[in-house]
Formats: sequence, C-alpha cells, structure tokens
Amino acid sequence: MMIKAGIIGATGYTGVELFRLLVKHPEVEVAWATSESYSGRMFSNVYPHLNAVSDLVLKSLPEVQQDRADVVFCCLPHRTAMSVLPSFLEKQVKVVDLSADFRMATAESYTRWYGVKHSCPHLLTEAVYGLPEFNRNLISKASLVANPGCYPTSVILPLAPFLQKGLIQETDIIIDSKSGVSGAGRKLSLRTQFVEINENTVPYDVGRLHRHTGEIEEQLSSLANRQCRVLFAPHIVPMDRGILSTIYVRLREDISQEQALEVIKNRYKDEPFIRLLPDRLPETRFVQGTNWCDIAVSRVDGADRLVIISAIDNLMKGASGQAVQNMNIMFGFKETEGLQ
Repeated sequence: MMIKAGIIGATGYTGVELFRLLVKHPEVEVAWATSESYSGRMFSNVYPHLNAVSDLVLKSLPEVQQDRADVVFCCLPHRTAMSVLPSFLEKQVKVVDLSADFRMATAESYTRWYGVKHSCPHLLTEAVYGLPEFNRNLISKASLVANPGCYPTSVILPLAPFLQKGLIQETDIIIDSKSGVSGAGRKLSLRTQFVEINENTVPYDVGRLHRHTGEIEEQLSSLANRQCRVLFAPHIVPMDRGILSTIYVRLREDISQEQALEVIKNRYKDEPFIRLLPDRLPETRFVQGTNWCDIAVSRVDGADRLVIISAIDNLMKGASGQAVQNMNIMFGFKETEGLQ
C-alpha cells in the first residue's frame, strides 16, 4: 500500500525537486502540496515542466491541516518550520524537515547561529540528524528527521572517517566550498541577480560567520567524540546547482596516499550513494541530478597535509534527494528507491 506524502513550501527549489522525485516513487502518492504565494493554482502552471506529469492544485497551509498524510516534508525557510511542524507531529505524522530548525542539539546553539529563540526546544531532543551514512538506525525509528544542510553534507561525509580514526588534527580544518546559485533559494535578492553573479565568484561569511559552521562543528565533534573547529569559506559561483568542497587538514600521523584512500573505501564500501574516486578529482557536472557524493583524497608530498575534495548536487544529496533517502529508511523501503 502506497504512503501519502505532503510537501509544505513546494514551490521553492528544494520543494519542486522533492515533488519531481516523489511523483516517480513507486511507494508514494503526493497527496497535497502547499504554497502561500500560488495557492489555488495548478503546480504545472507554476512549473511548466510538470505539465502532463501532475494535475495537483497547490493549497495554502491552513487548507491541508485535516488532509491525510503519512509523511510531511517541510521546505519552509529557517525560523519558520518550527512553528508549523508540531501540529503534524501531534497527529503521529512522520516529518522530514529540510530547514535548519531541528538540526542543532540545543536551543542555545540554535539561537547562537540563527539569531532567534527556538519556539519548541523540547523537539530538539527528539529530532534525528538525517545523515544516513552515520544515523541510519536512529532514522529508521524517528518521527522527526532534520535533513542536513547542503554545505555540511559535502563536508561531514569526507571528513568524518578521518576524524573517527584520529588521523587528522580536529582543530586545524580549512574548508573552501563553492555552491551553485540555487543554494541561495528562489527568493529574489540582489546578490543572485544575473548581472551580479554571471562571470563572478562571490565569497561570503568567511571564517566562522556562516550559520552552517555551527552545524558542521557540532556533527563532526559528535562523530569524532572530541571538539572540532573549522574555518569555513563558502562561495557562490555562476552555475545553477552543485557544491564542490575542498578541505585542507593536518595529519596526526604519516600515512600514504594508498592508506588515505583505504580510510574512505573501508568506511563507505557498503554505502549506496558514496563514490570514491581514486584516479580523478570530483566535478560538479558528474553528480548533477543525482544523489551521489563523490570523494577524492590527495596526500601532499613533503608536508603533513591531506587535501580532501567532495562534490554533491546541493538540491539532491544536499537537500531533496537526501530527504527521500531518509523517508525510505523511515518507512522500511529500499534505501535507493526513487533515487536511481
């Protein structure tokens, strides 16, 4: 029997990508989708590529409160989701939240990085951080999954195996990440207008200013079982989608290139969406539209340094694809269903 899914905030980039995946999923029926800006209009009128794919009419959030759903995906902005989701959880609806509202471990850390008081801190202890490669068992039992951020996904997956083995310095980590413009969302802003971003690369919130820094450090510290600190330099580059993260770390002990590759290979050998690239470096074009995370490792000759590079599609493994992967785990479906 198919499960019924609802999407809150379906007309943003992550929402429409999620809808595209779910309408083709053999175990899922999209029962409803909300949009406060386009309620009453057919989804295919807002996104014409859905013409002949779906005749779903978008609704406002109040209209779906009594509609049935087995799982709800929330694609609302940060600071907004936490006021909406408790009513669904109270009805025993499973929730996958794509905002940052339930990613932090405490209300204090959320306030530090997002600048507002958390309205339902009791749910932070119930939420499971939705990185399947590390939290699969917890996700399978969860009612509320906090889907990871796109930058953190691209950073945690390549770094965690080395930290868990104690091979790298946990306080000497430099991350250079470059994201496509869709990572900034669909809302109009000066920075993402064509004339501003075309033929341009824009660094922003460099050092310890970007709000994903807290999420990255919190998760790495938990996985490594010791406090980790990073310097994070995100950039927007003139492409639609994709993230490339280049990470510079200092080795605690001398290991060879082959040994470094073995660390990734052994940790992820059974993971369906991790690809180790021993003979080439990741490129965003080769993960576009997929749920893959490509990882390469380069041992720097004559130095105690390792360079780790990853590539993901920010709208897939960095958002909607990972959300579907989490849903599959929550309901006992094949983990790759609807994603290959």
